[in-house]
Amino acid sequence: MDRPRRRLETPVGAATLLLGFEQPVCITRAGRAPETLVSVFCGPTTTAAVGEHGGRLSGIEVMLTPWAAFTLFGTPQYELADRVVDPDALPHTLDRRVGELAVSLAVLPSWEERFRLLDDVFARWWDAGTPCSARVVRAWSELVRTGGAMPVRRLAEEVGWSVRQLENRFREQIGLGPKAAARVLRLQRARRLLDAGRGQAETAAACGFYDQAHLSGEFKAMTGCTPREFTTARRLPFAVAPPGDRMDGEATSLILASGTTGASGAPAAADASWRSADFSKTHGTT
Repeated sequence: MDRPRRRLETPVGAATLLLGFEQPVCITRAGRAPETLVSVFCGPTTTAAVGEHGGRLSGIEVMLTPWAAFTLFGTPQYELADRVVDPDALPHTLDRRVGELAVSLAVLPSWEERFRLLDDVFARWWDAGTPCSARVVRAWSELVRTGGAMPVRRLAEEVGWSVRQLENRFREQIGLGPKAAARVLRLQRARRLLDAGRGQAETAAACGFYDQAHLSGEFKAMTGCTPREFTTARRLPFAVAPPGDRMDGEATSLILASGTTGASGAPAAADASWRSADFSKTHGTT
């Protein structure tokens, strides 16, 4: 595609590492100045962002469970929540710069060779990384399993911590407190159900919202648009290609026409390869 492209990216239960090969992407989030970067790390977030490129973008996007990002980079994840940064600006102790890895991946002749190099490097980084707490991993897994529905007090009891201990360790290794993380996972499930054709009232009940108004309010606060606007926009015909959601089986993204968003990033009108539970990679040129 040789025309500029804008995408609305909603909050998901993952951190993102984009290894860009050449062309930059401009990322805008309400309340923050736009960032234009070739390689990008985005920590956990509770608000949507708009990504835009000039017509061609190539690279590999790696979706990380938040605690895996903590292990790889060793940075307290609360410092990166709702932020977009150059990964080489992080105070990590990796044995090579992320930008150098992106260049090495770009010159390889096939995606198979790129993924092989990426797997080798990530395995080495993982072995040398900061260990995450097994209790944090267990607590995160419980939140994911329940779609964000498990109460924080019960979650703390499940892993043998006080609520304050859980909150502190979650912020350090996940980036969000357990309540905020549950909001993200609950909304992620709601988007999936709505995209599958479920009604708003049914979705609200299934995902643990008080009522349809509660769902609509959370949806607006975290994506910049209402449930109806989101689902309607995803069903519109696409001039070039469908959104290409960032996570398999999830409704994460919208393609935006130029000039159709306000400050919140909301619409004014209407191939992924999974390697493990902790890392996933998406490649291609868009």
